[in-house]
Amino acid sequence: MITDSERRARLAHRHRLTPARRTDDVDEITNDLIAVHSSDPATVFLSVAARMVNPAIDALERALYERRSQVRHHAMRRTLWVMARDVAAMAHASSGRKVAATERRTLLKRLDESLGDTDTFDAEQWLDDALEQMTSLVASQGPVMTRELGEQLPHLRQTLAYPAARGETVDIAAHTKVIQLAGFEGRVVRTRPQGTWIGSQYAWSPMADWIPEGVDQLDTHDAQTQLIDRWLKSFGPGTDVDLAWWTGWTKTDVKRALAAAEAERVELESGEPAWVCAEDRNNSEDQTAASDPGPWAALLPGLDSTSMGWKERGWYLDDAAATRVIDRNGNIGPTVWVDGEIVGGWVQRPDGSLPIELHRPVSEAQRALIDDEIDRLRELIGDIRFRVRFPSPNQRDLLAD
Repeated sequence: MITDSERRARLAHRHRLTPARRTDDVDEITNDLIAVHSSDPATVFLSVAARMVNPAIDALERALYERRSQVRHHAMRRTLWVMARDVAAMAHASSGRKVAATERRTLLKRLDESLGDTDTFDAEQWLDDALEQMTSLVASQGPVMTRELGEQLPHLRQTLAYPAARGETVDIAAHTKVIQLAGFEGRVVRTRPQGTWIGSQYAWSPMADWIPEGVDQLDTHDAQTQLIDRWLKSFGPGTDVDLAWWTGWTKTDVKRALAAAEAERVELESGEPAWVCAEDRNNSEDQTAASDPGPWAALLPGLDSTSMGWKERGWYLDDAAATRVIDRNGNIGPTVWVDGEIVGGWVQRPDGSLPIELHRPVSEAQRALIDDEIDRLRELIGDIRFRVRFPSPNQRDLLAD
């Protein structure tokens, strides 16, 4: 049986959350987390910095835009991630290919509904031509902003009607959806944003400039097997529910990948069955991962890969805290961690202060560790001000106090 305390120890060691495990090697951090959420632009930088000895924004920027060892790409659960090049290929084949196919079908439907006013209109031909024109322009002039693509290809700026709230529709320029699809399909990649590191208006470049052989290179089943094995090494043990949720796959795909990866079935403290990677069978690595990590605290951003790593979160997030840090869609906001558990949340106010809300008492020593992390985070952020893209219930209260 693997106890909750053992799981929390594994989390601390494997996700580089203890002072002893911190590193300034950005590639090691992202690899140990498999991939880092980037749907909220601030998340990826704050997640990596929380695991660094010397937190620095430019360390990740160099990896993303200069060394290009990291790639920003949509994959599992239609989430935008930052990950190593080999992981991006694995994620695309295992998950992103299916996501891209869904995006293509949706766009074809909107093209038919909005532009298909004659019997001769061929949505698929229109889309393929548009993709070719856009990717050629990106290849010749990139990095290029979406706005610039529309200015240079004005005939692709037709209006498409997309469903909105309460049965209404919203008009979206076709070229913005076409370049997004090119990103989903791995033809182009999001590069440096306009403005600062918290910006989300990205320039586009050819994916080949980051991954010469392209992101679409692996067999789907092989990639799923590799990704399951990677997840178990970083996040295991995990349940079938955890795995299906994190990957966004069907239960059939999860079951097949677990068998192919020769995953080991174990029992959790709750009595639930779960899985660990094949390498954990001999217990030598298992004992290291489960050893006492010592006292630690962390301030993790909203959508951090650790916070969002499991669907079933009771072993590190109690019910009282859950109601404050999780939104209605299951997204976890900025959190305060102590010794492997979420004990509160935090926010950045317009004046730059970082107030926290604790959901249970902590010791003086633990509070001192938390205060140290607040100081580290404040120094890292400096004059930058941001709002959480997916705010948890506690955010409004923390901003108002």
